[in-house]
Amino acid sequence: MRPNLPSLDSYWMPFTANRQFKKAPRLFVGAQGMRYTTDDGRTVLDGTAGLWCVNAGHGRRQIAEAVERQLMTLDYAPSFQMGHTIAFEFAERLAKIAPGPDGHKLDRVFFTGSGSESVDTALKIAIAYQRAVGQGTRTRLIGRERGYHGVGFGGISVGGLVNNRRVFPQLPGTDHLRHTFDPVRNGFVKGQPEHGAELADDLERLVALHGAETIAACIVEPVAGSTGVLPPPKGYLERLRGICDKHGILLIFDEVITGFGRLGSPFATDHFGVVPDLVTTAKGLTNGVLPMGAVFASRKVHDALMHGPEGAIELFHGYTYSGHPAACAAGIATLDIYESEGLFARPAEIQAEWDEAIHSLKGLPHVTDIRTIGLIAGIELAPRDGAVGARAYDVFVDCFEKGLLIRTTGDIIALSPPLVIERGQIGEIVEVLGRVIAAAA
Repeated sequence: MRPNLPSLDSYWMPFTANRQFKKAPRLFVGAQGMRYTTDDGRTVLDGTAGLWCVNAGHGRRQIAEAVERQLMTLDYAPSFQMGHTIAFEFAERLAKIAPGPDGHKLDRVFFTGSGSESVDTALKIAIAYQRAVGQGTRTRLIGRERGYHGVGFGGISVGGLVNNRRVFPQLPGTDHLRHTFDPVRNGFVKGQPEHGAELADDLERLVALHGAETIAACIVEPVAGSTGVLPPPKGYLERLRGICDKHGILLIFDEVITGFGRLGSPFATDHFGVVPDLVTTAKGLTNGVLPMGAVFASRKVHDALMHGPEGAIELFHGYTYSGHPAACAAGIATLDIYESEGLFARPAEIQAEWDEAIHSLKGLPHVTDIRTIGLIAGIELAPRDGAVGARAYDVFVDCFEKGLLIRTTGDIIALSPPLVIERGQIGEIVEVLGRVIAAAA
């Protein structure tokens, strides 16, 4: 144990091999711009925007000062049958940049505390909507294999990552589309793969199996992130939208990762030009400074619930921290930075350089596929015999020791740096990663 460290025993860490970690901990004590500082005084380039969330980079004084002012003015106020002005101000600001084209924006905003809460909220809204329009038999929820939608029981039920579901019971009545990963036809792709639009037709199979009258909603990530970066095939999202319309199924985009500029547009909805009925967000909403999420709903969905006696609660749902004042202050300051620095457009400006740099790793030992879209990359490594995930984990640890933070899932490396990344830092990521992958062979 290094001197002056607190005891590591009490904190039960999330998504972590706790016993392994505590034998050789990797600890941060500071962050500024694109870099973390470790407890032993080294700097580490942030190749993952924290956990896909620090889009504007670390240590933004403008956000910190906004939070401080808010805490000293109004630290907390309830949102059940009460309100505070900054939540309405933040919602109004978000409505102006909401997913979708002008005149059809999803500009009704429900605040949550995280991406997981946003997903469970959207699923509940979808079922409530179907009941409100006289379709109360529609309670089934459709997700997708290899999808990640947080860790609530709703999210793991529609999610398709087996380790997130293995120990826990799921909601009855859920089912899953096939995933879109097709390395034979779509290997080493920049942007959207050419092949696979027909995979959306799997929803027709589920309609035939269960009956459209039982299905409330279908939820997908426009770009599947946590599974290892799977961009949608060309035409796939459009086809899925058409099938949902045909059968009266709501379409939900999980944009917890892709929201707030990750693809070079405010939302993936705008990038792909396909408008769902609900969009879940979190992460970049406050630049990761404070926990917060938001669900964007279409007027169609929102207004369907605004009936009955005026004194009746339209949606029996919410959280103690919905629209938390300090989180709203952080969110407004974050939006100011995004707008003043043009960060939503940043990935498009450096797209070609990012693609070329990441794909230069092709040909290294055990690199079996590379996928890039926006300011995201997935680098797939061949697993070691009988030790799935071990090769990528070794790359992860070695990169950390050499001053680079990456993420891994199984044997896939995921990159999603802050949108403020400079061109030289792209080169630094690729240089370190290339050396480490070669050494891991």
